[in-house]
Amino acid sequence: MANALANIEPKEVWKNFEEICQYPHPSRKEDKLAAYIVSWAEKNNFAVEKDKTGNILISKPATPGMEDRKAIAIQGHIDMVCQKNSDTEFDFDNDAIQAYVDGDWVKAKGTTLGADNGIGVAMGMTIMESNDIPHPAFELLCTLDEETGLTGAMTLSDTFLKADILINLDSEEDGAFTIGCAGGINTDASFKYEADPVPTGMKAYEVAIKGLQGGHSGIEIHDGRANALKFLNRLLWTADKKFDFRISTFEGGNAHNAIPREAFAVIMIANDHTEGFEAFIKDFDQKIKVEYTSKEPGITAVCATTDMPCRVMTKCFGRRLMNAFYVMPHGVHRMSPDINGLVQTSTNFSIVETRDDEIYIVTSQRSSVESEKYDLANMVRISQELGGATVKHGDGYPAWEPNMDSPILKSAKQTYIDLFGKEPVIETIHAGLECGLIGEKYPKMDMLSFGPNLAEVHTPSEMIQISSTQKCWKLLLEIVNNIPKK
Repeated sequence: MANALANIEPKEVWKNFEEICQYPHPSRKEDKLAAYIVSWAEKNNFAVEKDKTGNILISKPATPGMEDRKAIAIQGHIDMVCQKNSDTEFDFDNDAIQAYVDGDWVKAKGTTLGADNGIGVAMGMTIMESNDIPHPAFELLCTLDEETGLTGAMTLSDTFLKADILINLDSEEDGAFTIGCAGGINTDASFKYEADPVPTGMKAYEVAIKGLQGGHSGIEIHDGRANALKFLNRLLWTADKKFDFRISTFEGGNAHNAIPREAFAVIMIANDHTEGFEAFIKDFDQKIKVEYTSKEPGITAVCATTDMPCRVMTKCFGRRLMNAFYVMPHGVHRMSPDINGLVQTSTNFSIVETRDDEIYIVTSQRSSVESEKYDLANMVRISQELGGATVKHGDGYPAWEPNMDSPILKSAKQTYIDLFGKEPVIETIHAGLECGLIGEKYPKMDMLSFGPNLAEVHTPSEMIQISSTQKCWKLLLEIVNNIPKK
């Protein structure tokens, strides 16, 4: 086991987090980490059970003197978003995350860190295995596949949990209590690949948009960050008006809830247009650098010769695809008219994949207003159907409606004031949390979400602040110690 985090406090929390990093846990492939957590629970003689989806529930009785308090559950998801840049060699299915300390932050070498939500699970494990931390009857709920479909929370039965209060540790802002979040839905499209043989008298290029920040589509969508898919399509659409070229492949993005940082296309250019095309790429690169000087300082458009593809799109199909991508909505659709600074409705143009017989597209819509969520999903649907795609909507998930009269919120707020001498921020967020789905199954459950400062989540620059984690841990222990009586 690695021990790069062995000397930072709270040591037991970081020990558990670094242990989590040793077990690969991409969404829908959490079996290695899940097996470790079950083994850990059995080794500590905790009651442990798994449901049909693979969600893990670990239980421990109240410590002496806490038997009259309401039962609580700490909840976190054990999957992680797997993001790396194209020049990073890393196998998320088999390699351990390489965490390291950089000043007041913990980061990973070249990949996402998985502090979203490994740190929440690590805190729950640390409370459970301690003999010195007082707590009521205690459950640790570890859910699966939060990042791609909230599958674990969606399939949770309404009898699995026994707790009265649920504390979700998947928030990412120090000093804030989250009491509500947006709902979401995915809209996916498939274009049947219409192919021609590779023309003669042409040269193959790979064209790329690189160097973007990316980010969490529920947290940074309002920040004005560029989308690599939109920029690559803009480049190709503009080039189509100037040059004789054909598209073979279009690729970019790899998570529905991450703003795409890189995108690539393999194209064929007529031999007598190559010099002009290369000059066009350099000019396009300069234009987008001017547009995004402050927001995306690393943005770049590049091209390089590559191997001949085995097929190209028909001219008509390529243009229909580019037109559909050009009108594809992306970004903030509407800000909340009631809560200053809160995104109410947004969409993320997330993934494009060239497959054997199709071009496959994933998009993600979020809103705290159900009717707007579906309205925007329909807008995305129509933009792609007009280009000839077959489109389907996912099941979606509900918003978590805030409850300002929540007893755990009142108790936690007073605890925060007593500890830190000021009031916490009470907020709803545009990102999705599992609380909305869990609340559907357990409508009487009192819920609260908080966590330490995380930055650049869903990107290879993901990091978690050490001092903020210490503060969050202190707060969590006091909240657990002050759980109201039954």
